[in-house]
Amino acid sequence: QLQLVESGGGLVQPGGSLRLSCAASGFTLDWYAIGWFRQAPGKEREGVACISSSGGSTNYADSVKGRFTISRDNAKNTVYLQMNSLKPEDTAIYYCARDQGKLHSLCVLISWHYDYWGQGTQVTVSS
Repeated sequence: QLQLVESGGGLVQPGGSLRLSCAASGFTLDWYAIGWFRQAPGKEREGVACISSSGGSTNYADSVKGRFTISRDNAKNTVYLQMNSLKPEDTAIYYCARDQGKLHSLCVLISWHYDYWGQGTQVTVSS
């Protein structure tokens, strides 16, 4: 059964850090780009970061560039999102998702490109 399970969310003060994990099962992670998206209350879902199947290419939303880093460990079937210098506006539910195509050398932050989604993990940035 194909699954994506996010973890690592929580409450953190502004300026703090969190590392989110996306554990994949039921498919060969190496073949797929993975994206992280987020949705805040009352707002549309937005793409945050994505990484190509090989890990050689990444893409970030302007709002997180220089603060967030996406990486993957295919041997552990896990994709990570390291979030530093967190701001209150980063508060949202964070989701990881699998790109619907195989072996893409690039990735895009467009939600319809992704066919399987995790259940999400809450990130709250507040003092």
